[in-house]
Formats: sequence, C-alpha cells, structure tokens
Amino acid sequence: MQYRTRRIMAIAMGFSLIVLLLWAQFARPAFFGDLSQRLELLAFDIRLRAVGGIAWESQAKESAVKVVIVDIDERSLTEHGRWPWSRAKVAALVEQLAKAGSAVVAFDVMFSEPEVNPAMEVASFLKKQGEGSPILVAELARFEESFDRDRQFAMALNGKEVVLGYSFQPHELQRIGVLPESLTVTNPQLIPQSSLAAMRGYTANLPILAQAALGSGFFSLHPDLDGVVRRAPLVARFNNQLFSSLALETLRHFLLVDSLTLHTSRINELETVEAIGLDGFASIPTDAQGQMIVPYLGAKGSFPYVSASEVLAGTVSVEALEGAIVLVGTTAPGLFDLRSTPVQAVYPGVEIHANLIDAILAKRFLVQPAWAQGADFVVMVVAGLALALALPFFSPLWQMLGTLAMAAALVLGNLVFWKQGLVLSLAMPLILTSLLATSNLAFGFLVESRSRRQLKEMFGQYVPPQIVQEMSENPQKYSFEGETRELTVLFADIRGFTTLSETLTAADLKKLLNRYFTPMTKIIFETRGTIDKYVGDMIMAFWGAPVPDAQHGVQAIEAALRMLQETERLQLDFSEKGLPRIAIGIGINTGLMNVGDMGSEFRRAYTVLGDAVNLGSRLEGTTKYYGVGLVVGETTRAAAGETFVFRELDLVRVKGKAQAIRVYEPVCRSSDADEALLRELDDYHRILAEFRDRRWEEARGGFSRLRDAAPDRRLYGIYLERIEALAGNDPGESWDGVYERKEK
Repeated sequence: MQYRTRRIMAIAMGFSLIVLLLWAQFARPAFFGDLSQRLELLAFDIRLRAVGGIAWESQAKESAVKVVIVDIDERSLTEHGRWPWSRAKVAALVEQLAKAGSAVVAFDVMFSEPEVNPAMEVASFLKKQGEGSPILVAELARFEESFDRDRQFAMALNGKEVVLGYSFQPHELQRIGVLPESLTVTNPQLIPQSSLAAMRGYTANLPILAQAALGSGFFSLHPDLDGVVRRAPLVARFNNQLFSSLALETLRHFLLVDSLTLHTSRINELETVEAIGLDGFASIPTDAQGQMIVPYLGAKGSFPYVSASEVLAGTVSVEALEGAIVLVGTTAPGLFDLRSTPVQAVYPGVEIHANLIDAILAKRFLVQPAWAQGADFVVMVVAGLALALALPFFSPLWQMLGTLAMAAALVLGNLVFWKQGLVLSLAMPLILTSLLATSNLAFGFLVESRSRRQLKEMFGQYVPPQIVQEMSENPQKYSFEGETRELTVLFADIRGFTTLSETLTAADLKKLLNRYFTPMTKIIFETRGTIDKYVGDMIMAFWGAPVPDAQHGVQAIEAALRMLQETERLQLDFSEKGLPRIAIGIGINTGLMNVGDMGSEFRRAYTVLGDAVNLGSRLEGTTKYYGVGLVVGETTRAAAGETFVFRELDLVRVKGKAQAIRVYEPVCRSSDADEALLRELDDYHRILAEFRDRRWEEARGGFSRLRDAAPDRRLYGIYLERIEALAGNDPGESWDGVYERKEK
C-alpha cells in the first residue's frame, strides 16, 4: 500500500509537470513564454549549425544560377573614399556590371537623398554673398546638368536589369522618397484581411532613380526576440497593397514573373498566409507574416564575393559575373549592415538576401506549417504521459535509461522531420523529459527508505597498502582537500567489451572481470599507483598522489607494460576455463590535475579531474586505431626520460582538443631493447620525417618495406593509406602533418 501511494504521488507530480510545460509552451505567459521561445530558438540554431545541409539534401539540388555579392568592403572604401560614394561612381559600377553580363543587379543600399550639385552649390553661394558676376553665375548654371550626378545615375539605370533597395518601418510614420508600383496579385481581395503586418512608414529612393530602375524591393529584416535573424519577410502590406522584398523582387525579374498569388487559410475571420506563389515557378512557404525561414548555407563566404573596387577597375573576370544574380552590399563594419544569425554572430546583411534567392531557386525550404503547433502538443503529451506513467515503476538505473531512450527518440524523430524541411519544437519536449526524470529520481531519493548499508569509505580500497602505511606514519602531512599537482593518469579498457558481455551470462561476466581486475589492481598497487575507479570494464588509476612521487611517469608506464604482459598470460588461463580471450588498450597522460576527496555527503571518492585527465581517456581510445596496446602523451614521454624506448605514432589532434600533440608507444625498457629493434625504430622515425616533409615517394617506399617486414603492424598501413590520399591532393606548404581524430 505504501509503495502504491508513492507511485500515485509520483504520477500526479508528473501530470502536474506536463500541464505546467504545456502552459508555458502554448499559453506563453510573460516570463515562461519568452524563456520557452528562446530555448526553441537555441534548439533551432543548434540544428541549423549541426545538420543544416542535411535538411534539404533530399528536397532539391543546388541551384545552377550563380548568386554573387559585390562587396563595398574596406578595400573599396580605402581606394574610392568613404560611403556614400558619388552617384557617378555608383553609375560606373552599374555600367561595369552590365558590361560583365550580370543577369540582374540588386542594391542592398538605398539612395533616398539627392546628391549635392557642386555647380549649383557654388552659384547659390555666390548669389547669397553678392559676389561674382552674373556671367559667372550663368556659366555655372550651364553646367548644372553636367554635374547632376543623380541624373547620371538614372541614365545608367535606364534599360538595365537593376533593382534598388529601400526600407519599410512598421511603427514610424516617416515617409521619404517614392515607393515602387505595388505587386500584381491574382487574389488582391485577400490583402486587407490577410495576416500580413501592415507597414506605416518607409524610406525609399529618389523618384528619378526609382522610375529609372527596373524595380525596387525592401531589404528590412526583423530579428527574433534574441536579436538573431532567422526569418526574412518576402512581402509587406502598405495601404492594403502588396510590395516585395529585395530578394523576391530580384527573383521576380530574373524569372520574368509578372504576378504572384497569396495562399491562405481562413482562421477566425483572418486570412492566414501560408505561402506565396510565383506565377509559373513555385510556391514559397512562409509564416503568417509572409516571412520565410532563412536556410543558411553556412557562415560568411558561402557565396562568392567580389570587391567593388575590382569591378570599378574592370579587373574582374567575365566568368565571375556573367549570367549571375549580383547583390551589391557592404561588409564594412562602419556601414552598419552586419547582423547576428544562427550561423555566425556577425554576418553581412547582403548575404542573407543571397541565401533567400539561392534557396528559392533551389526550392530548398525550412517550413513551420500551420499544423506544427498541433504536432508539438501531441508530441509533448504522448512523451510526457509515457514517462509520467512508467518512470515511477522503474529503478533509478532504468529511469535514466528510459529517459535517455525517450530523449533519443524525440531527437531522432525531430531530425527526420527536419530532413524533410519541417521545423518542429525540440527544446520543450526535451526539457519536459529531463524534468520528469529528475523529479522522479529526486522523489525516489527523498521518500525511498535508505535502509541499505552504506559502504564505508576507506583509503585502502583505492590506495596501495604500503602507501597507506606511509601516510599513517605521518598523517598530518596529508590532506583530502583539493589541490593542483602534476600527476600521471592511466585508463585501461577491455576491447570489444559490449560484444563480449552479450555472449556471457551474468555469472561468467562477473567471473571474467574479477579474474581480470585482481591482477591488474595488484600491478597498479605494486608500482605505487592509486585506483581511481572501475567503470564497467575500465580501470582508471593515477600516480603521484596522495604521496608525491617524482617518478610517477615512469611508474605508470612500467605498470602499463606489465598489465599488457599479464593480459597475454590471462589469455591462456581464460581459454583453459572456457572464458573468451580478451585484449586491452591503455592510455597514459601526464599533466596538471585537480586531486582531492570529491563527492557528496553520501558518497565521496579520492579522484583526479582536469583536461590532462580527459586527454588520457582520449589516448586510450586511440590504441585500437593505431593497432597498439599502449599510447602515451608527449608530456609522459618527457617525464619518462630515457628509461624506455618509444615509437612515435602520430601528431594528432584528438576530439575536444584544439592543440595537436605527439603520441607515442612505449615499446620496452631501454635496457631490454636489442639492436634489431633500435634499427627498426631509427628507420621508422626517418621515414616518418620524410612523410611530414611531403616526400611522398620516399615515404611510400619506406613504409612499404616496413610493412613487408612486419605485416601485422597496423601503423605502417595507416601511413600508406594517408600517403595515397595526400599524394593525389598535395596539401601544400601550410600542411603541418596533424591528423584530426574525430572519434573519442
């Protein structure tokens, strides 16, 4: 009865959490609503950065149309002066782009103010000052047209495929310049009742320029509440007329599309926009405000950039611009067109428009359909109820495993939809899952009887008896307080343990591990090592604490070599007893580590933490790749001095580390090395130097010779494979020989 009551209480607590999270997700109260929205935006960004390209891989091929950005960059400003440039210079830019064969040119800048006419400015000044003869003033008036740069720019625009940009403001009433003609819509009766946000003001181009240009499109972007641009409007409503964005207007003229259609669904007397159809081309999915999710291809530079100074100088190749859609914009920091995006914190606004154009041409869309909220609700309810009803009946271990399985199912299912271009909520379902698991674990911890006897912490469980004896003789010298010290850590793991464990009964598995751990622990103790922990089939140990040991690097390597020898002996013993043969991999690293008694009031352990510890674990993971039993880091190699003979394996950057390190295989003690072994190592290290000098043929011959002599040594085959890959695609002088290891 008591357990039944506890389970009912846990289920009720789970139901309460489900209701609370659903309320925060869909009712969006002031605080929780913003928090849940920010978390969903973060989840969106992570998916876009991690698997963005996969999302549309199955939808469409890459667009065959070139989209090129002509950049008013720092170089252009240095060579041609600060912005804004004279309209005569912009006219020259247009002429050069037309000469290069650009299909359509779109300006992600606007020209809302007239350029001062120097002739008329001088004449006006002379009149005001009462200086200069009437003849001089008249002569200056004759040059008015020659110095009218706006007219020159308009003349350059005439007859060319040029789209100008302008800005819409949803709140300000200011209206500057002249708007272009509104879009032709096949169903204009829907515009007044549509869900599109109405614009109130604008800053547009001079009439003379707007009339001369092929068209105009607004480049206004509205970031999400965290200031990041994830969506861009394709259309905007002003005075119940429809106007196109710079990207859509550019595409409209490129595709020769005269009209578009609003695709809507009627919800509560409101025509909710779902897509925008381009006559004869495609239907572009949008949200209710007519915004399209920007499917960024990547960080800045995903599209080719050409400096405006090169275009003006006429040094750009025709192939770079011919037939291309050209966007003229700026990446210069002082011109304030840099935005925050999911793929990069500082991103050129002009490249956002390039992403939109390319995505529409390639039909590469990310969509949040109208039914997305309903799907999100169902997912949260189903996942929440499943966990709320099941977790109270599980042990803590199975609660964690069940929660991980549910989280994995949510992530994988979400990514399946993402790969189809559908964006569904991910953050809140995962938060609900983690809260249900945490609450059940906490509830079980608080209410379950703690009748099981706690294992008393004793130093002798993980420290050699002789060290305990040394400490007991002078206990005031030693402290369990945390400290930073140079130590050597060892990780030893049974290879293929998962497969091995599946073939054994629980009793046989226990027997195997006990027979393995006992001699390994004895070796560690005999070399003055400290057992940190056993995790499954893994042993973690360290040297140099709690009692300082100047030879901790030597002791660790000595222990590892003896452990490998003992494993070979165990092979025969296991075979005789009907147990499977085993092999182990050992990683050792030396460095600064935090060491001390750490944990909670219920369980504590004397352990080590730090980057050097993590690297030791990574090194253990590399043993199988190199086909060796033991791998040590360069700091351990240095700490061991000349005590052992080492074979340098690689210059590698392991997962999670930015700095490349040299890794070594301790072969044996220096006193045990014979002449044949030393000759082989000298030959190998010479060939390795040839490889890093990019002397591919010499290295290929050397490694082939070594492999023929020792066909079982995997290392030589690895380098031969790398030579085949690098020789056909020489990495150049900047290649540093580093191997990037992606696996742990």
